[in-house]
Amino acid sequence: MDENFRIKQAEFATSYCIGQKLPAELPMELAIVGKSNVGKSSFINAVTGNGKLARTSQQPGKTRLVNYFLINRSFYLVDLPGYGFAKASKTEQKSWGELMENYLASGRVRHVIMLIDIRHEPTMHDLAMFRYLLYYGIPYTLVATKSDKLPRAKRVAQANANAKHLGAPPYAIPFSSQTGENLQLVRDRIGQIWADCLPRDDKE
Repeated sequence: MDENFRIKQAEFATSYCIGQKLPAELPMELAIVGKSNVGKSSFINAVTGNGKLARTSQQPGKTRLVNYFLINRSFYLVDLPGYGFAKASKTEQKSWGELMENYLASGRVRHVIMLIDIRHEPTMHDLAMFRYLLYYGIPYTLVATKSDKLPRAKRVAQANANAKHLGAPPYAIPFSSQTGENLQLVRDRIGQIWADCLPRDDKE
């Protein structure tokens, strides 16, 4: 693993919805999931170092497609629609659920970074998403966003407690897109996932 993994290039590639053709496969698709307003767009922008890559909004539920971003011209970072948006209609919620389940069942996802809000216990929608990951056997990393909203001394314990409430091993990475807390740690984790996905010849 590269101890100082860097994202040198990041650009929007395409969007996908049910009925459309998925883009040509690359060695890795790393999906980002989380409830509405957990900070997915801010997370993506911070990790890639491109503040304008994913559109951020004060209005939850803005992302309604599966958005593909090409990273280092080598792999995809995939932004899935936020779930659990209370103001969405039943029809919209069903459509978003079908879109995400269709994508997760595609067999293309090599790893998922699941974002949870460090300030709150996981919601029923978080629990449902986590069960999806277990059902489809998709490896995951938990990241607890908005860590700057808690006192520093409480962040690690709260992140790990929320992971345990989710039903996962009690470990999540506290993260803040505002302060950059653990930004390089998350990038290194992505680098490790990428290295694990490389064909054997490329690792030598």
